[in-house]
Amino acid sequence: MTDRAGRRSAAVWGAVGWSSGVLVLLVALPLAAGSRLPDRLATHWDAGSGEPDGSMPFWAATFFPALIWGVMATIVALALWRARGGANGATRGWAGATLGFGGVTLLGGQASVVRANLDHADWREADSVTGWVVITLVAAVAVGGAALPAGRRARAEGPEAGGPTMEVPEGERLVWLSRTSNPWLHATAAVTGVAAVAAIVAAVGGLMGSEAALLAGPFALASVLVLGCASVRARVSERGLEVALGPLGWPVRRWAAEGIASARVEMRTPAQVGGWGYRLSGLGATVMLRSGECLVIRTGKGKDFAVSVDDAERGAALLNSLIGRRGS
Repeated sequence: MTDRAGRRSAAVWGAVGWSSGVLVLLVALPLAAGSRLPDRLATHWDAGSGEPDGSMPFWAATFFPALIWGVMATIVALALWRARGGANGATRGWAGATLGFGGVTLLGGQASVVRANLDHADWREADSVTGWVVITLVAAVAVGGAALPAGRRARAEGPEAGGPTMEVPEGERLVWLSRTSNPWLHATAAVTGVAAVAAIVAAVGGLMGSEAALLAGPFALASVLVLGCASVRARVSERGLEVALGPLGWPVRRWAAEGIASARVEMRTPAQVGGWGYRLSGLGATVMLRSGECLVIRTGKGKDFAVSVDDAERGAALLNSLIGRRGS
């Protein structure tokens, strides 16, 4: 998988998983609390007094946010499709920010509406939602803002290495880039992430108590850890080798050229290194996202580090060329 193809695949998987999860939660939350809600739900509150002043039938309050989300997700999908071949980092970044901000806003709003109407016989008795609205908007801005750096970073990574030549003329810069993404790890991160969001939304909606926070924590942690190991970018430049994990390119491991003894290519499988993701074994440290060729370096201290990326042979050859030139 090439660098650009890997970024597109990760973006598609992430958008599909997030869009589907938000859609399901928007509909499932009021349906799950249906027996504890009035026939009409308070859906609008006076900004000054905080008292409810508008309502919708139960079915409309259930499906209207989902309709808004469906339209929003469709517009984003069409924008990405129109820019399909040339979708750059800015496009992906703004698409992620829109889906992140919109999804959190609608989920928080739906949860606030359900919680305010819960166990009330009439919508006019609904509780205030001011505090939850503020919390929702803060969370939405944070999530939407976090999606922008990933796209901008992808745009700034530069073009893929071109041409088969291994000779680097004196005075010219040497750069090689490769990226690998594992769709199954992305799917796992999406599932655990949606589970964490569902627990939080259920707690906000009043369907679960403090135990929801305890349930959301492990799922959220698992989602972050798996997502951090679901993609990798390797870069060889005059400075040496840089290996960045995750959609934000962090954490990063760097080896200066003078600290690398040699580079080579090896065929490795998850069974050999102990599984998927960042693994430690008798072969050294390995970032394993798919079976096959890996770029392997041996440091000056005699330790090996491997990363499963495409075009590993060229990366190793160029890195050895750089090491040799530094040695000369």
